[in-house]
Amino acid sequence: MHSLDDLLRVQLDEMSKNGLRRQLRRLDAAGPCRLTIQGRTFLNFSSNDYLGLSRHPTVLRASSEAIEQWGSGSRASRLVCGSLGIHHELEETLANWKQTEAALLFNSGFSAAIGVIPALAGPADLILADRLVHACCLDGARLSRAQLRVFRHNDLDHLELLLQRARKNHLEGQSARKIWILAESVYSMDGDQAPLQGLVELKERFGAWLILDEAHATGLFGAQRTGLAESEGVSGRVEVHLGTLGKALGSSGGYVCGSRTLIDFLVHRARSLIYSTASPPSTLAAALAAIQIVRSEEGTSLSAQAWARARQLNGVLSLTTLLHNGPTSAILPKMVGENQAALDLSARLFDRGIFVPAIRYPTVPVGEARLRFTVSAAHSEEDIDFVRQVLAETT
Repeated sequence: MHSLDDLLRVQLDEMSKNGLRRQLRRLDAAGPCRLTIQGRTFLNFSSNDYLGLSRHPTVLRASSEAIEQWGSGSRASRLVCGSLGIHHELEETLANWKQTEAALLFNSGFSAAIGVIPALAGPADLILADRLVHACCLDGARLSRAQLRVFRHNDLDHLELLLQRARKNHLEGQSARKIWILAESVYSMDGDQAPLQGLVELKERFGAWLILDEAHATGLFGAQRTGLAESEGVSGRVEVHLGTLGKALGSSGGYVCGSRTLIDFLVHRARSLIYSTASPPSTLAAALAAIQIVRSEEGTSLSAQAWARARQLNGVLSLTTLLHNGPTSAILPKMVGENQAALDLSARLFDRGIFVPAIRYPTVPVGEARLRFTVSAAHSEEDIDFVRQVLAETT
């Protein structure tokens, strides 16, 4: 009988052969646009800290003060004795910001998705998910045991066809009880936007409900910078708003916003909330401070800076990635194709002091390996010019 390690080594060797072996890389210091590895400083173009708030003095001070006031941890789950005043303050702030009746915090965006989706959908229901929706949403859908159907990425015609089939089944007495649509507003690997107007119109026409993940849109879209739904004028027509505190807000955690009834129901049914120790006060205070900044004139300026850097980098990458219509987000992928080619290009940039890891299957489909560049308001024009120079010399 083989040992467990022997069996695992076979699988690891197969991953290595296919260019899919991964490792945890230790960082000795990190910020939105710089990081240090073994004493060497790199330009970081892989962070989701789009506004550079993770190192903002106001955010850091708020986090430190929260530790002094509340302690280092929450000590229990929310339904025991872990529901601190700062949890409620942040939830009220999120609801006010997103213009919903209520909000509920989770320990991460992943935890929010795998808690919310199975709480709302069940075996008698139908979930229609965009092919590129984040893994947390797909895992939540699978945990729900609902019937799961995937529609082609941003393909409203395909989604409508699936909705028509669901209606036909209903007329024949075989319908799912509820129909849910899963989508991101800005997709994490391609950086493109969902056709939100069309999604909302379809779900309303067919009596479905929309769960929208705004993780990569928060801080960059809309007059209040709450996300793409606000920018497109459809926030009030989205039933379930998912989001994260760990990207543009520079902290950690996830949340859901919606009606008071929705939030009350999730308190009873979302297992990742019920059975997890509550988020530590320091991260919540950081998020509160970050939201205040995002909603201020400084937030307007930081968002504009991030978009300026995105346009500049798009000008660099458009020669090879065909992003000729300008950036649609702060995520700008440089498509490579094969795993080893992406690894090799990442290594060449690393040698020149630019950190952009290769993104490979299963994060992206087979044959679509890429370097996923992301920009921050903390990047400078000179940083982007350096990328231009290095890419010209290495590709």
